[in-house]
Amino acid sequence: MPAPVPAFLRLFLRPDPTPLAGGGRDLRIDLARGLALVFIFLNHIPDNIASWVSNRNWGFSDATEIFVFVSGYSAMLAYGSIMQKSGFARATASVLRRVWQIYLAHLILFIFFVAQIAYVSANFDNPMFAEEMNVGPLLERPDVILLQAVLLRFKPVNMDVLPLYIVLLAAFPAILWAMLRAPFAALLGTILLYVVARRFDWNLPAYPEGGWFFNPFAWQILFVLGAYCAVTRGHGFWRRLQPATVGGLAAIYLVFAFAIVLTWHHPPLTAFVPAWLNAWLYPIDKTGLDTLRLAHFLATAYLTVLLVPPGAKWLRHRALTPLMLCGRQSLHVFCVGVFLSFAAHFVLTVNGSTNIAEILVSLLGIIIMIGVAALVDWYKLSEKGPVTAVAVRGGAE
Repeated sequence: MPAPVPAFLRLFLRPDPTPLAGGGRDLRIDLARGLALVFIFLNHIPDNIASWVSNRNWGFSDATEIFVFVSGYSAMLAYGSIMQKSGFARATASVLRRVWQIYLAHLILFIFFVAQIAYVSANFDNPMFAEEMNVGPLLERPDVILLQAVLLRFKPVNMDVLPLYIVLLAAFPAILWAMLRAPFAALLGTILLYVVARRFDWNLPAYPEGGWFFNPFAWQILFVLGAYCAVTRGHGFWRRLQPATVGGLAAIYLVFAFAIVLTWHHPPLTAFVPAWLNAWLYPIDKTGLDTLRLAHFLATAYLTVLLVPPGAKWLRHRALTPLMLCGRQSLHVFCVGVFLSFAAHFVLTVNGSTNIAEILVSLLGIIIMIGVAALVDWYKLSEKGPVTAVAVRGGAE
């Protein structure tokens, strides 16, 4: 009989030979991604009162953290199952096919987004829009800027998320291979890369200067954390944490973050924040995924897992179906949301931005996003046929 593996070493080995088998679709993932897409759309409309419902006003992290983490979780479930059934080569091919699809979606969105801004700037004689959305350089040097856009080095405002996703997903085959063999070691590797990237300011170059707004070397930690939680769901080391202690600390941190965010919106409250605390807190960097932002998201995610079990009945309530649809068709909804956010900004700028107008254009945009999600969902189901469609609706997609 072989000697038992020490407990410490077991952390580095795959504890379950089929960690991704069964379980059905986790509706919490669809809901979280749907909420993130709605929040991103609302946040992309400048000075939008409707964006007050988004999580960026509750603490240090925002919808981007949700989107990246959930993307890593979903990628692990989808491509991990393919690798277990058909091997590494087949899984890699599937990942790279998805990377190509997202890259094409990004380029198409870029063309429509730039055309939309250029048309508005020219026909309404307002170059402010082109400068505000960082499209001005393209109109001046289209030959150079278009090449840089193809290389993902030039990105207009609000178009930074998909390039980040493309890079993270392109690196995913290596992550997938490691996660299915030594998940804890892969997790330690991503933490080390995060620390080193922040320490030495590693980033990919942007054009005409600087680095990517979302530094992939830093933001990869959330993507890989999502993958780790997927591959070890039910038996990860985080499952052995004491819920009362860790949950209590997480709740305290969320209250602390909310109190600090209140000082951003009500400057007089800053007087109650000690100078040493201000010096320690700031700047809370988004580009490099500041540790305060990362900790805030992890605290939120941990409490969510504690309070919302996968089989919660309220997750199947009809009122949540629109958000679930958006979460399932995230690529299409995200692209439409970016396009609509500028349209809403233009309408509010030209016609006057009142609270009622901001709420109305926000609601209209969300309705259009839901409509697009429903249309794409219906089309995909119709392509799969009636038998498969029933299975998909039952959570076996």
